[in-house]
Amino acid sequence: MLGLLGLAGVGVLVGARANSALTTIAAKDPTGLTGLIPGGGRFRFYSVVNKVERIPPEKYSLTVDGLVDRPLRLSLTELSRLPQQEITKDVQCVTGWRVPDVVWGGVLLADVLAAAGVHPGAGAVQFGSSDGVYTESLTMEQAMRADVLVATSMNSEPVSHDHGGPVRLYVAPMYFYKSSKWLNRITVTDDVIPGYWEERGYAVDAWVGRSNGRDDTPVV
Repeated sequence: MLGLLGLAGVGVLVGARANSALTTIAAKDPTGLTGLIPGGGRFRFYSVVNKVERIPPEKYSLTVDGLVDRPLRLSLTELSRLPQQEITKDVQCVTGWRVPDVVWGGVLLADVLAAAGVHPGAGAVQFGSSDGVYTESLTMEQAMRADVLVATSMNSEPVSHDHGGPVRLYVAPMYFYKSSKWLNRITVTDDVIPGYWEERGYAVDAWVGRSNGRDDTPVV
């Protein structure tokens, strides 16, 4: 696993060569975590568990809790009644592959947090997944950006199960591991709680940089 994480980090720097090595490892990896491709403008699908149950759209709910005034439990219909936003940005994986100009639609995370009423002084947001294992987090400043979505559509279609639907997080200026799939919980916390991959050596602040129009200025 440590070797895999090392190669993943190298993938950001040397692209195809590292991904070629990862592809070789993938053939011998029973966990499926190394299902990586060397770019080509295509998505690669990941899961840290063997199977994630599909959630029918009519049964979906998103819990918003923690340091908030009004804990929420939002259905897809209720999410659709919040102000909708569409952004077109690239997807960049930490292992080197990239998909340009993906159209994401949904609700700004900032608007979801505003609906719940964040306590003064709260410093971060943690995200949970219906897979029961994956977690991620952002600082409050990062969470309030205008390019962080609770995404319900992708390229004008509902977010598919393989892409983390019916609802996933999309954090445009950061590597894709920050964009939690199968999003089912948003918890406001005092401080950042390192996520699944951060606990395994990945950076907590996963800025892509200029390649995706980085702007570190928080939205006011």
